[in-house]
Amino acid sequence: MTKSFYLTTAIDYVNGQPHLGHAYEKVISDVIARSRRSLGQEVFFLTGLDEHGQKVQQAAHNEGKTPQAYCDALALDWRTFARELQLSNQDFVRTSDPRHKSVVQAVLTKLNNEGHFYRSKYKGFYSTRQETFLTEKDRRPDGSFDPIYGDVTELVEENYYFKLKDHQQWLIDTIEANPEFIAPINRRNEVLGFLKNNELEDLCITRPAARLSWGIPLPFDPEYVTYVWFDALVNYISIPAAYGDPKLITALPDLKLDASTQSQGLALWPADLHVIGKDILKFHAVYWPIMLKAIGLALPKQILVHGWWQKDGEKISKSTGNIIDPLAVINNWSLDAFRYYVTRELAIGPDGNWTDAGFAARYTAELANGIGNLLNRSLAMLRSYRQKVVPPRHDELSHGAMTTVATVRTQLLNQDLQGALQSLFSLITTANQFIDQTAPFKLAKDPAQAQRLDEILYNLIEVCRILAVLIWPFLPTTAEKIFAQIGIVNPPADFNLAVWGGLPAGHVTNDPAPLFPRRDTLSSPA
Repeated sequence: MTKSFYLTTAIDYVNGQPHLGHAYEKVISDVIARSRRSLGQEVFFLTGLDEHGQKVQQAAHNEGKTPQAYCDALALDWRTFARELQLSNQDFVRTSDPRHKSVVQAVLTKLNNEGHFYRSKYKGFYSTRQETFLTEKDRRPDGSFDPIYGDVTELVEENYYFKLKDHQQWLIDTIEANPEFIAPINRRNEVLGFLKNNELEDLCITRPAARLSWGIPLPFDPEYVTYVWFDALVNYISIPAAYGDPKLITALPDLKLDASTQSQGLALWPADLHVIGKDILKFHAVYWPIMLKAIGLALPKQILVHGWWQKDGEKISKSTGNIIDPLAVINNWSLDAFRYYVTRELAIGPDGNWTDAGFAARYTAELANGIGNLLNRSLAMLRSYRQKVVPPRHDELSHGAMTTVATVRTQLLNQDLQGALQSLFSLITTANQFIDQTAPFKLAKDPAQAQRLDEILYNLIEVCRILAVLIWPFLPTTAEKIFAQIGIVNPPADFNLAVWGGLPAGHVTNDPAPLFPRRDTLSSPA
């Protein structure tokens, strides 16, 4: 059984509508998923929703709905959002799904039976907004708590705890022995610094059902429900289990699955890539590895941590109106223009700054005047000078093109999306300069230059074909339009097509049409 490349996003908490940060994480994950498919790998791409917890219970109560009805309504919005982004995900998990609940309860049963939990009374502070307990160490110098915690209340409560501190040294050793486990390196250093300078506190994994009913009940104590983060992290294995992953079936003997599920037998675990935001690094790089070790499962191969977006140098905030509506941008400028800007503007790791002027400038210079202009000019000249018929093969731009192909392949395998775009757009620049330097429109006036004109036209149209293959993971609709205008029926989704000489002499192309229509104004993308 061949293991698929298993890629996940964080699951989004259903306490509002999707925003730029959600769109960014999903787009970069989709680009990675498509690139791996293009490179010949079977890919399973998972995204979804985190639906339990006190905030959801309270929001549902305020709207006069049951928590399930409240989540069902919001789930429709989030699924629509995924469709608008044209994500190529194989599944969409909801933590209220029965299939997820069964895996969480199987994990809880196993860990409890093996002595990883204990029950203890807690006295201290609790943040409903963050659904977390706080200690004196969380206070600011003036005794207050950071506003991100919202209203903080004192609480005396008995709960179940997971023994984290027993595994602290193991986790430090594991991260140090596996430099690629957390990327980029500054996030790896952040986790190691935390682990080496703090003693891990055991993780509270429950909430009393009397206070919080909207959660997965503890199978060994119905007076409690599962803490939302323990529940949420398990989604990464609950879906592989639902598809009958043999490693999950073996690791969770108490898991009850129907025969049709087990018969699928997809090999997904361990995850190849968890794509997450920097704000949830501790949960994924500290809690999750220890949970997996206790369950008896291998760790994910890499946790890839992206930064946050600002707008115009300031924090994105709904309350101040400093926001970007991804769907408004997509409706106004196209999905591929949006996908291009967020992957080209921001490398995976640092924070980024969205500006409307920057978006419009990249659209004009790189999409309309770059790839769009190259294809339009190449096809228009082929139509005017050769009746749309591709001339005999010529290899003048072959070396540069194939060097770019090799570079982009390496960059895609390393999740260097921004670098891959920079590389392929340098080839676009080279081809556009090639037109300016060789001036085919002048050669066309001299019958004695017919062979040279053929050579130039072949090189240009072949570069456009190869560019479509390279750009497909990022801008799938644009890549398909390029192939359609060149007159190629098959999709550009196979990286192996990026080999020089794929266009045979005599092939007939179609008429050009603008890929990215020029805009009269550099107005706000939204």
